[in-house]
Amino acid sequence: MSTLQLHRRYTVALIGSIFFVLMASGWAQQTSSGTAKAATAKHRKHSTASPMAETHTFLTPDQMQWSAAPNFLPAGAQVAVLNGNPGKPGPFTIRLKMPDGYKVAPHWHPAAENVTVISGEFHLGIGDAWDESTGTALSAGSYARMGAHEKHYGWAAGESILQINGMGPFVIHYVKPSDDPRKKS
Repeated sequence: MSTLQLHRRYTVALIGSIFFVLMASGWAQQTSSGTAKAATAKHRKHSTASPMAETHTFLTPDQMQWSAAPNFLPAGAQVAVLNGNPGKPGPFTIRLKMPDGYKVAPHWHPAAENVTVISGEFHLGIGDAWDESTGTALSAGSYARMGAHEKHYGWAAGESILQINGMGPFVIHYVKPSDDPRKKS
């Protein structure tokens, strides 16, 4: 085995060891707060290394607490906070349940957005103008990532549930201010 190959193996082993130590000490995960914390307190076990570090969260679908989506989204959707607090800095995971025909006008976020389609069919378009002919249909199991400040829009074909994760605070900026539900009467 060459010196380069040995060096590569050593580097991979070292990185793996560091990752294991970080995970075991609780440094790799943040404390969640908000509704997810209350909903999952009985399913959470804390590490003795750090009283604030989570070691795991288990949620079955019947344990998820759904409520009306925030006012920066069009009326009709529901949200369940699974981890973190999307309104504060730090990692978060939410689910968004939308009725058939639900639309979110062109917008962007200050941080990257990761979307997994849990059920139904969700269409995503990229750009600052609504154009359904250029959207991509994403069925259950599909994944999409929009980078920070990337303008995009979407709509549900049938009732759909998305899982969205990223770094908070989760903020939405509409391309056209008139599309912002907070500005509509």
